[in-house]
Formats: sequence, C-alpha cells, structure tokens
Amino acid sequence: MTNNPSNDSHVLQPPRTLFPITRHLSYRLTPILLRFPITPNQVTLASLVCGVAGGLCFGFGRWGLNVIGALLMVLAFTLDNCDGEIARAKHLYSPFGAKLDDFSDSLIDAVFFGMLGLGTTAVTGERIWLWLGLATVFGTALDYTLLLLRGRREDKTKDVRHEQAKNPKQPGSRLDWFLFLFQEMSHAEFCNIVLILALLDYAWVLLPLGAIGAQVYWIMALFPRARGFHV
Repeated sequence: MTNNPSNDSHVLQPPRTLFPITRHLSYRLTPILLRFPITPNQVTLASLVCGVAGGLCFGFGRWGLNVIGALLMVLAFTLDNCDGEIARAKHLYSPFGAKLDDFSDSLIDAVFFGMLGLGTTAVTGERIWLWLGLATVFGTALDYTLLLLRGRREDKTKDVRHEQAKNPKQPGSRLDWFLFLFQEMSHAEFCNIVLILALLDYAWVLLPLGAIGAQVYWIMALFPRARGFHV
C-alpha cells in the first residue's frame, strides 16, 4: 500500500454501538498491531489466510472443525476491520489496498459457502446442499465482477474508500434501513452468525439463505442507492 501522509492526526475511536461486534474486537487489537512495522495490506493478507482456512474447515462436515472454522472467520473479520483502522492511523491508502480488501472479502465468502455445501453433502448424502453452495459462489463471483466494473468507472483521482469511511452514508428511508440491515447481517455480523450456528450444529441453514442472498446482493449492486452505507 502506498504511503499517503496527511497532516490530520487519527485517533482510534471506541465503538458507539453494540454492533458490529467485530468492531469492539478490532478496537482492542488494532493498538497492539500498531506497535509493529506492519502495513494494512499485510493485515488484509492475514485476514484472507484466516478466512480461507476457516472456510476450508467446513468442507469435512464435522462439528469440531466447523467451530474452529467459525472462530477463524471471526478472527478474519476482525482483522478486516483492523486493516482499515491501521490505514487511517498510519495514513496509508492506495487503490490496490482497496482492491485487495474486496478480493479478500469475496474469496472468503466463496470458499466458506462452497465448502459448507460440500461438507453438508458429505454428511447427508444429498447433493442439493452442494448446489446451494455453488449457487452462492456464483452470486458472490458475479457481485465481485460488478464491483470491478464499477471501480473502472470511478474517478481515479479520488480515494473513494477513504472518503466513505470518513463520511459514511446514513440510511434515511425505510428502504434505506432495509438495505443497510441486509448489508450488516450479510457482512458485518456474518461471522458471528456463523459461529452461533456452528456451535448449535446448524450451519447448514446458511446454504439456502446464502443462495438467495447472494443473488439479491449482486442485484442490489446495480443500484447506486444500495451502495455506500458504512458496514
């Protein structure tokens, strides 16, 4: 990530709301990481490794591995918050860093749902679960493709990601709140939902929800109103 120094000092602000829970975790982890000479991109890569490893754990259909995988995903989502906080603290921003973050998020989602479908099929012997997982992978890939296409049309002279973090769009109407809550549950709080369901041995419930939600997500990406909320 390129160095873009700023005269504005950044102070890490404590979370003002209970959710997302990972924001509380990153608020405590980020000051520790700031003591080391690491870059936001390195933290993003660490998040990617944890997330992919966590997703792979779900491919065996075993309760213990599912719980371990869910814990790794919580760590991945926490680090995903940390990279942005470190970028703002060290004034390190770059288009590549934003693209790496988007790629990491999409790959973690795809691996998780693909492996969850595989693991559930291995346990039940019913291939419908694998197809549901693959449907989610398809929707995730399509959403990422649309994200890349939208990125090509953005003003290259502006740091859009940094501006959204500093001045996040706030939901106003009921439709805005629906879109905001959908994004919160499908991303910001997703790892916590996975952990709860993994502990209860009900992670398979996410497969039909993911298969539908992934298609809704890329359709939402087509409309400017659904973009820019801070999650």
